[in-house]
Amino acid sequence: MTDVESLDPAEPSSPETAPAPHAGLALVLILMAQLMVVLDGTIANIALPYIGTDLDISQANLTWIVTGYALAFGGLLLLGGRLGDLYGRRLLFMSGLTLFAIASLLGGLAQNEGLLLGSRALQGVGAAMAAPAALALITTTFPAGPQRNRAMAAYATMSGIGAAIGLILGGWLTGLDQPLGVDGWRLTFLINVPIGLLAALAAPRVLRESEKHTGWLDIPGAVTGTLGLLGIVFGLSRAGEKAYGWDHVQTIASLSVGIVLLVSFVIIESRVDHPLLPTRIFANRTRATSFVAMMIAPAAMFAMFFYLSLFIQQVMGYSSLKAGFAFLPFSFGIVIGAGLVSNLVSRVAPRFLAGVGTLLAAASLFMFSRIPIDDSPAGALAAAARGSADVSYWGHIFPYVLVMAIGMGMVFVPLTLTAVHHVQAEDSGIGSGVLNTMQQVGGALGLAVLSTVALHFSGNSLDQAAGPVSRAATDPSLVERALFFVSFHDGATHAFLVAAGLMLAASAIIWVFLDVKHTELATDGPEGVHVG
Repeated sequence: MTDVESLDPAEPSSPETAPAPHAGLALVLILMAQLMVVLDGTIANIALPYIGTDLDISQANLTWIVTGYALAFGGLLLLGGRLGDLYGRRLLFMSGLTLFAIASLLGGLAQNEGLLLGSRALQGVGAAMAAPAALALITTTFPAGPQRNRAMAAYATMSGIGAAIGLILGGWLTGLDQPLGVDGWRLTFLINVPIGLLAALAAPRVLRESEKHTGWLDIPGAVTGTLGLLGIVFGLSRAGEKAYGWDHVQTIASLSVGIVLLVSFVIIESRVDHPLLPTRIFANRTRATSFVAMMIAPAAMFAMFFYLSLFIQQVMGYSSLKAGFAFLPFSFGIVIGAGLVSNLVSRVAPRFLAGVGTLLAAASLFMFSRIPIDDSPAGALAAAARGSADVSYWGHIFPYVLVMAIGMGMVFVPLTLTAVHHVQAEDSGIGSGVLNTMQQVGGALGLAVLSTVALHFSGNSLDQAAGPVSRAATDPSLVERALFFVSFHDGATHAFLVAAGLMLAASAIIWVFLDVKHTELATDGPEGVHVG
């Protein structure tokens, strides 16, 4: 990696943005930590059936292994960013990684449901401390211009491929037969322990501490914001479950409380002297646009991972390991997209790069909604008898996984740059915290909404197909399997279609409102500069 000390900065640097010693090692350390934090959102997905069997966790509670991490991570990111601004980002980075490693150890050794779910929430807390500090540390290590652009491109690439690597690694580890004398799924947690501890120990050697700033922690804001998000996501999740629905008292109460708490959060932030989320962060139109787009686009991308991983395993009949590797093209594609854009971002406006990327991703999601399956009674029964539907991976999955990955690489790099550009030094942790929050909360909200859509259409399809399929076969298990093929395909099809609509909405927001010029990204200007 190029030594940044040998490069001549385009302009004088402030103490925090002057080239740092060991910048190459610092970037490696930051990227390793970011990859660990991001991939943990998906690494346990493929292992869920095995975890449920070993620890006797119900199907409904299994979902909290995934959502518990995402909610703690997304809900506390703003607090993590503020802590880094006040007490030093390197300190928060090290503390977050250490807590993450300890929580991973508890999860890997868990013998009951309570300890496992608690460890996942604790992992989310550690991630919320480390992630915003990691992004802010890039701005204190690399000066504005090509050096920071390349570092941000590498960071955005890790953020994008982390979910795919999590699926691949989770499938591989889960498929291992008692490695080191433990169940394979436990390694999806234990693998984080040495990585997290080594990264925390190396941090003081290669990262310098950021300036500390005076201020108070906004505890009321942290409580109302986090619990408000929890209420909204919990309510949406309940609305999607057949046993509850939109008119159930738990759904209504949770959504209502969540809305009230979020309104309270906005009021608190507008009145306190040291807000957790300063409203000035959104005063710049380019930055506000980046935040909104980075909330909507990952919501659609997470839906692709969730439904496509289920589709590949439950409809196409792939093993956990094979299903994990089916997402390998996503890792290559996002590297291609991010690498392409990192070379263009200094010459092409971010609007065109991210706008084209979202259109590519939307087209791929639409094509996933068109995956052909013979859902006639005879076709469904034939698929049930074979144990898999007649779907070509190379014809119907691979091309669109690759194209979507390239598109998302084109989205993450420019929007990561524009989201934290022109943020005041004392707010850089908050700026990166908002960016990460938008991704995590957007993914959780999007998945909850799309699950509701999928369950609605799955239920309708199941009711319509039950009679014809039952009359065409007498084996109850075969009929049940055939009905699953029909209903799941119909639900996933509509989820992909809505996800494509979400990606188009993100694209429209980018094309209309993201008006920053590429020349602006090469400088560190004062807060509030108009970039039109």
